[in-house]
Amino acid sequence: MKSLTEHLTFNVPHRMGFVNITHQVEEIVERSTIREGLCLVNAMHITASVFINDNEPGLHDDYASWLEKLAPFNADPKVYRHNRTGEDNADAHLKRQVMGREVVVAITDGRLDFGPWEQIFYGEFDGRRPKRVLVKVIGE
Repeated sequence: MKSLTEHLTFNVPHRMGFVNITHQVEEIVERSTIREGLCLVNAMHITASVFINDNEPGLHDDYASWLEKLAPFNADPKVYRHNRTGEDNADAHLKRQVMGREVVVAITDGRLDFGPWEQIFYGEFDGRRPKRVLVKVIGE
């Protein structure tokens, strides 16, 4: 079995944003020369996410609105207990929990084996600083 591990770094200029990382992950899979296996894509920060969905801007706006309703930003430590530690990002932790930490995609014949419209996204919920995503490809 072979494997390849690489890291991507993102610095989203806003507190919340979504970045299509499909092409970067596909390039890593190609470099791996693995024909059959799995590709793990993992957000390495507890206020960021990796998820699979459609690359449709309206859907991304809906995600942002929905997440903000579920866990609205509020730095006031009276609202979120986590913010009593001196942080102001409790909402970002909750948003990440909803959107997920990682995805695993099958590799078939050297390519990511997606369903129709599926693409991989990095979700940022406490941006404005560099954060990493792990991409690990394993297989034959």
